[in-house]
Amino acid sequence: MTHRKSVFESIGGIDKINELVDRFYDLMSLEPQFSELRAMHHADLSTSREKLKLFLIGWMGGPDVYSPKYGHPMLRARHLPFKIGINERDQWLACMYRALEECGIEGNIAKQLEESFFNTANWMRNQPN
Repeated sequence: MTHRKSVFESIGGIDKINELVDRFYDLMSLEPQFSELRAMHHADLSTSREKLKLFLIGWMGGPDVYSPKYGHPMLRARHLPFKIGINERDQWLACMYRALEECGIEGNIAKQLEESFFNTANWMRNQPN
């Protein structure tokens, strides 16, 4: 029986997720095209960074480290207080796709993640436009 690598293992585990999330939030803070997305977050991004890192570890097939600390992710419910329409979704995706590229996550893994991120981000929308 062969071991099939998870996305978590394939991209390089915790270190790569830390790099990805840090780059994502750095881009959000630095690039003017992500300013609306940045405005939806607290001034201090440390908690957002931690939560996304812990969530992505489990979401990509690594250990479940988010739920023991924060409970069930309940992504949609936790994001309902925020206006998330097509523009917000697209800013989030553009920022994450760029972070993926800049972190050297490419090929089939990048395509798989981009598709999964799109599906999740689109599901998070709570505004028609």
